[in-house]
Amino acid sequence: MTVKIYLDNPYLKQINATIVDAKFENGKYMVQLDKTIFYPHMCGGQPRDIGTIDGVKVLDVIKQGDKIIHVLENKIYNKKVNLSIDWHTRFDHMQQHTGEHILSACFKKLFNENNIGFHLGNNYSYIDISMHNLTEDAVFKIEQLANEIIYSNIQVKNYIVQKDELKNIPIRKKPIVDKNIRIIEIDGVDCTPCAGTHVRNTGEIGIIKIRKWENYKGNTRIEFVCGHRALLDYGQKNHQTNNISSILSVKDTECQQGVEKLLSSLNTASKEITSLKKELAEYKKEYLLKSYQKHNDIKIVKHIFDYTEMDFNTLRKISSDIINNNENYVIIFAIKSPDKCQLIIGKSKNVSINAKNVFNSIVGLINGKGGGNDTIAQGGGTDVSKLDECIALAELKLKEIL
Repeated sequence: MTVKIYLDNPYLKQINATIVDAKFENGKYMVQLDKTIFYPHMCGGQPRDIGTIDGVKVLDVIKQGDKIIHVLENKIYNKKVNLSIDWHTRFDHMQQHTGEHILSACFKKLFNENNIGFHLGNNYSYIDISMHNLTEDAVFKIEQLANEIIYSNIQVKNYIVQKDELKNIPIRKKPIVDKNIRIIEIDGVDCTPCAGTHVRNTGEIGIIKIRKWENYKGNTRIEFVCGHRALLDYGQKNHQTNNISSILSVKDTECQQGVEKLLSSLNTASKEITSLKKELAEYKKEYLLKSYQKHNDIKIVKHIFDYTEMDFNTLRKISSDIINNNENYVIIFAIKSPDKCQLIIGKSKNVSINAKNVFNSIVGLINGKGGGNDTIAQGGGTDVSKLDECIALAELKLKEIL
């Protein structure tokens, strides 16, 4: 059995301990100590502590029954060792975990909704609440109450009880063990079975901020930050807000209106551009219809566009319009950019050739591939230097067939 010092004194950063078991298993060094300050990974939704044992990095901390196993980067030869945890990580976990208890208690108190899941992540934490259609107004009320509890600097206590004593304790949720049940009590606010690390007073949490929420499996998933994480989150948002206000030349309090105005202008401009593109495509189509060379009464149209003047979707539409609405046409179109080229070969329905066969016979020249049918085929390749030769070969093959 490993004595879990972190439960009674989560503020202890260093301690001396004795190795009671050591082994090399699956390529890893593993040690068990008579006592530890290292919190095991994902016990009750809380990540492990990080730190060192005799200066050797601890890679993982695993709970196995009453034992705590420490996975080390290298072997330790001393029996008496010094344990040292990273305090920033430990205190962060304490802030987030106690903050979660307060947040869950507020949902229970204000809306009689239960916490049905908790995860403490590296950057953000979340709880799943048995609540539907969470509103901005409800979130505001929850945050107000949660932070009033923090500013009241209420004592956070922990103690062990047995199952038959639970009837005298107003616990928020049932324990998952039947004996030696550890209770975290925030005086007058919350009483919950928990094996995590917590602050001594709510004031140490600093602040709770709900970042966002979403429907999740019939419940509501709420993402939140506490303490130092909330400060970093606010700093990041403040930096972005100031940058946006500078870019838009508006006050920081008017960023949303500025973005909405800009978005409205962009939507209007986008519609105008789309309309102009359609109009331009019609002009290009009419130009291409007249730019043919006749071969045995068949009109062959070929053209290579630069990628700056034509996109492939527009060219595909122009190609379809030409061959579907006109007789006796064969088209050979391409778009060229610095690192790739795209190709379309098509024919009117009354022309007796197989566009796909012709396409497949020449696309290898541009190191390309594609697909299609006997009416129209398309694809792309990477050897741009061979595009002119590829187009010329396609024209030659079509003339031979025609």
